[in-house]
Amino acid sequence: MKFLDRLEEWLITFLMGGATLIIFAAVIHRYLTGLDIPGLQDWLLSFSMAWAQELTIIMFVWMAKFGAAYGVRTGIHVGVDVMINRLSDDKRKWFISFGLLAGATFTGTIAWLGYHFVMENGLHYAWLHYWGKETGDLFEGPTTPDLEWPTWIVYSAIPLGSGLMCFRFLQVLVSFNRTGELPHVDHGHVEGLDEDTETDPMVGPGSKPEDTPWFQNTEGLYPKEVNKNHDSDKKEGGAK
Repeated sequence: MKFLDRLEEWLITFLMGGATLIIFAAVIHRYLTGLDIPGLQDWLLSFSMAWAQELTIIMFVWMAKFGAAYGVRTGIHVGVDVMINRLSDDKRKWFISFGLLAGATFTGTIAWLGYHFVMENGLHYAWLHYWGKETGDLFEGPTTPDLEWPTWIVYSAIPLGSGLMCFRFLQVLVSFNRTGELPHVDHGHVEGLDEDTETDPMVGPGSKPEDTPWFQNTEGLYPKEVNKNHDSDKKEGGAK
């Protein structure tokens, strides 16, 4: 899975960085073409960057779809778990598993419907045409206004991104049932503020703020592990 993880991360990075650079170049191009500079103005007007907006929209759509799958893998999606956190370990585990399975079912359905949509929107025609086979009455499909790309290329983000998201839900589900742990990110952690912990009575010497269960009760709530030793919490007078 390491290869898939790295591919996912590199794809998101490329899409985000590429879209940013294209928009930056388009803004500079538009600004410089308004300056009456002999030679430079004529050269800039000789080519158009009207396609930049359309391309960046496509790139951000793809980034959002694959970024959602990355979010499932790393646990950065926001969830409302107040009620679930009040349940016992067994019930909480069942509800979390049900939620992950529901997410996999939903995204899997979207991926399946998206696949058929893309096929009917021109992918089936393009595939047969590429291999030199008879296309019959298949729909060739429309193209985008500026880039004139087949729209099935753009819409392929739906089955691919949703399919990967479905796989990530199942991956997290299997891992959770094996270990009782869920991927999670400390949204309150700020880089560079975890060095001085010696004088903080809540953190303690040698510890880090992100390791401190600030709002955790003695039940070992999600996203912590399901089975947890509560002795230290009881000694500190935590809620039972």
